[in-house]
Amino acid sequence: MSDFLKKGFLLGLGAAVTGKEKLDKKLKDMVEKNELTQEQARTVMRNFVDKGEMKTDEWNTKQYEQTQQMAKDLGLATKEDINELRARISDLESQLDEQRRQES
Repeated sequence: MSDFLKKGFLLGLGAAVTGKEKLDKKLKDMVEKNELTQEQARTVMRNFVDKGEMKTDEWNTKQYEQTQQMAKDLGLATKEDINELRARISDLESQLDEQRRQES
């Protein structure tokens, strides 16, 4: 992961942790003031965490797609490209062995 992306990820993570801590404090205050029940507070927190996880998954997917596109733009081989070439080489070796056997 590039340094820029790593810093961006850590910044987002820090913001999420800070946001979660602030939300947790606010929910506790609301429960103490009987503005929310304990179950409602748990539901709100669970929804907040679930949304954060969805955003993380979205970010990971976008990052993967961008990395794949960058590799393609730079002409770099991906794992899929290499595996495909290995399979083709294996096929060609098998065909070559078969031809050699037939010629013998």
